[in-house]
Amino acid sequence: MKMIQNFEVQGGPAFGQQNLPKLRAAMAGKGLDGFLIPHEDEYQNEYLPDCNERLMWATGFTGSAGAAIVMKDKAAMFVDGRYVIQVRSQVDENLFAYKRLEDRGITTWLKENVKQGEKIGYDPRLHSPAALKAIGEAVDLAGGELISLDINPIDEAWDDRPAEPITPVTIQPENLAGESHTSKRERIGKAIAGRNAHAALITAPASIAWLLNIRGGDVMCTPLPLSTAIISVDGHVDLFIKPEKMSDAVRTHLGNAVTIHTEAEFSGHIDTLKGQKIMADPSTSSAWYFDQLKTSGIEVIKAQDPIAIPKACKNAAEIAGTTEAHKRDGAVITRFLYWLDTEAQSGDYNEIQAAQVLEKLRHETGVLKDLSFETISGAGSNGALCHYRVSEATVNQLSKGDLYLVDSGGQYADGTTDITRTVPIGQPSEDMKRMNTLVLKGHIALSVVRFPKGTTGSNLDALARMALWAQGFDYDHGTGHGVGVFLGVHEGPQRISKAPNTVALKPGMIVSNEPGFYKDGEYGIRIENLQYVTDATEIPGGERSMHGFEYVTLAPIHKGLINKDMLTDDEVKWVNDYHARVWTEIGPRVDGKVKEWLKESCEAI
Repeated sequence: MKMIQNFEVQGGPAFGQQNLPKLRAAMAGKGLDGFLIPHEDEYQNEYLPDCNERLMWATGFTGSAGAAIVMKDKAAMFVDGRYVIQVRSQVDENLFAYKRLEDRGITTWLKENVKQGEKIGYDPRLHSPAALKAIGEAVDLAGGELISLDINPIDEAWDDRPAEPITPVTIQPENLAGESHTSKRERIGKAIAGRNAHAALITAPASIAWLLNIRGGDVMCTPLPLSTAIISVDGHVDLFIKPEKMSDAVRTHLGNAVTIHTEAEFSGHIDTLKGQKIMADPSTSSAWYFDQLKTSGIEVIKAQDPIAIPKACKNAAEIAGTTEAHKRDGAVITRFLYWLDTEAQSGDYNEIQAAQVLEKLRHETGVLKDLSFETISGAGSNGALCHYRVSEATVNQLSKGDLYLVDSGGQYADGTTDITRTVPIGQPSEDMKRMNTLVLKGHIALSVVRFPKGTTGSNLDALARMALWAQGFDYDHGTGHGVGVFLGVHEGPQRISKAPNTVALKPGMIVSNEPGFYKDGEYGIRIENLQYVTDATEIPGGERSMHGFEYVTLAPIHKGLINKDMLTDDEVKWVNDYHARVWTEIGPRVDGKVKEWLKESCEAI
C-alpha cells in the first residue's frame, strides 16, 4: 500500500549550493542588491505545490514556515522555534546565517544589513500588505529602496521548475456540506451588501472550496483547488481557475451563476469593475491584488474575508460528518495505541516505522483521502520539539524509558481529524507522570469551561495553562486552532492562544484543545482532542446563557501516565466519563485483542 508521507529529507544543503549562484545572477540582471523569499505562495497556503516551493529551491529548507533574504555577498535563513534543528540539516551554514523569525527578526536584520542606496526586490504576489509595510519601513530606515518586481527572479532562474498542478476539481455532496452553494452565495452576497460594497475578492482557496461546495487536490494534506474568485452582492461568482480542472459534471454543479475564467483573465476582468467598491482581506490577499484593484480604479474596502466566519461555524450536517469521521479515526487510533502498548514496547521500532504503521491503519479504512498534515512522530528528545518532523536524518528509536508523542490526522470526505496522544515506552518516571497529569488538568479545564457570548479564545487560553503555571511551567505554542471539514486542519479566524484575538467563539466552530509540556533534550507531552462550540444554554440558578465545548475526538488517554492523586474528584470523573464514552462509541468498531485492550484502557481510575 502506497504511503502518503515522505520521510526522506527532500531539501538539503545541495539546493542552496546549486541554486544560490543562479538566483544571484538573476538578481544582478534586475539590478538588485537583495531579494526577499517568503515561504508563502500566491495563495497563502500552509502546504504548497512543488512548483511554488521557492524557498526550498533557494535554500534547501522544507519546513512550513520560514523566510530567507539573499544579498549579493551574504544571506540569512529565518525559522521559528519548530525548525531550529531541521534548518541545520537542510541549509548550508556557509551560505546562510541562521536567524529566528520571532521578535521582528526579518525587519531587524534588514535594518542592520541593508546599506545606503541598495535595492531590495520582492514579489508582490507573495507578501501581505501588512508584512510589506513593516519590511518597507525597515529598508527605508537603513537607507535602501524596496522594489516591486513583475517577474520573480527565482522563477527565471529555476530551469527545471515543476509544472503547475492540474488536478480535477471534485464536488462536495450537499448532504455533507449541509447547504447548497446557491444558498451560500446568496448569504455571502447579502453580507457584502451589508458592508456597502459591490463585491468581494476571495483569494483563499479554502473559502472558495467551501462557498462552491467543491474540493481539489492541488496541494498535499488539504483538498484545495487553487483558484481566485470575485463574488458579487447578487451571489454571482467569477471563478479564475485552470479550465482543465473543471469537468462537465462540476460545471453543471456550479451552474450559470458561476462564470469560469482562466487565471490570466483576472486583471482584464477587474478593469471592467472600475468605480465599484470591492472588499479584500489584507490577511489573506497579497499586496499584488491590492495594487491591481487600485490600478483599475476600484475603491478597496479592507475587511475580513466574508466567508471566513460562515465557513468556521459548522452546520448540523458538518458536525454530524465530523463526528462520524472522528469515530472512524478513533478506531484507527485505538488500534495504533494497542500496537504501541504491545508490539512497540520491544524497542525494535523507530519514529518512521511507527508513523507508517499509523498511516497504514488509516488507509485500511478504505476512505482516507490524505493525511491532514505530516505526522509528528517524536520519541524521547525529539518529542521535546513541539512540531518535530521526523526524517531519515533525525529518526529516534522508541526506546525503553522514553515517552513517544504522536500528533496526526486524516482527511476524510466527511471530516478532518487531528489528535495527539503521548505513550510511555517501558515504565515512565514519576516526573513524566507528574508533568502529563498537569497537562491533563489543563486539557480538562478547557474541555469543561462554560463561557458567555463574545468570549474569544484568548480569554480562555490561561485555563489550559493554569496547572502548569502553578508549578512554574508553560509551553510555547498555541492551545487551540480552528479545523475545517474536509478542508484545512489549521483554519482561522478563531484560535485559542496567548496572542490577542478578537474573533468570538461561535456555535459550530471546531477548535483543538492541546496543552503540552516539553522537557528539552528528554521528552515531550501533549494531549489533543478536537471540540466544537455548543449553543448557549441556561445554567440552573444562573443569569446568562453560556456556551460550552463538545469533544469529538475519541481515543484512550494513557492511564499509565496519570497520577490520580493530583486530580480533583471532578477531574477523575471527567477522565472516567470520557473513557466510558470512548468504550461505548469505539468498542463496537474494534475486535479481538484490541477490544480487550480498549476495555481495560477505559476502565475507571
